[in-house]
Amino acid sequence: MKVALVTGAGSGIGRAVARALAREGWTLALMGRREASLRETLPDALALPADVGDEAQVEAAFARLREHLGRLDLLFNNAGIGAPPVPVDELSVSQWRAVVDTNLTGSFLCARAAFGLMKSQSPRGGRIINNGSISAHAPRPFSAPYTATKHAITGLTKSLSLDGRAFDIACGQIDIGNAATDMTERMAQGVPQAHGSVAVEPRMDVEDVARAVVYMAGLPLSANVLNMTVMATSMPFVGRG
Repeated sequence: MKVALVTGAGSGIGRAVARALAREGWTLALMGRREASLRETLPDALALPADVGDEAQVEAAFARLREHLGRLDLLFNNAGIGAPPVPVDELSVSQWRAVVDTNLTGSFLCARAAFGLMKSQSPRGGRIINNGSISAHAPRPFSAPYTATKHAITGLTKSLSLDGRAFDIACGQIDIGNAATDMTERMAQGVPQAHGSVAVEPRMDVEDVARAVVYMAGLPLSANVLNMTVMATSMPFVGRG
């Protein structure tokens, strides 16, 4: 049995990836804030309602995972939020902290718990895939909290990849550009560009992201995709700014 945990699994990329992994024979555990949404994603999966930014809730969720499924072979660290697209001097500290707590601290807390389980289980080891985003490389206008956390995810990925070697734990990152989900719906109406205009941006099918994650997840632990970028071909990323 191959066990995967997907965070942010109640919608969007998390939901698509969870369903794709299930089709490939993985046993799924799903983490997110709303249990009803998790059950809508996969009714037969282990639902672990939790806020990834809350240490106690994450620890309780991993304890349930260990109790019910016994091991963890894959963590897809996907849960993430953004802040209102406003100039940085209009952004509140609470809005900043909410993004950091979910995107960065949440990824750390889940990776920390996964590390502990993967090191101690038999057979030992596993894989962590972090959702980085195109914003791990280049910002959009008015995106300081989101961009800062996604840049930090790249550092977390590299550190986990290095520290995991001794324990057969592989870690990689997928950077996604303009997957068609509710979060990117506004791109179809037009979003601010680096030079000040507003433009509609192309999006890609979220299933293309799911297939990419399934590929990364299916590698033997002796091989690792450290970083993969999957993006809508014509989106303004290459040459952005």
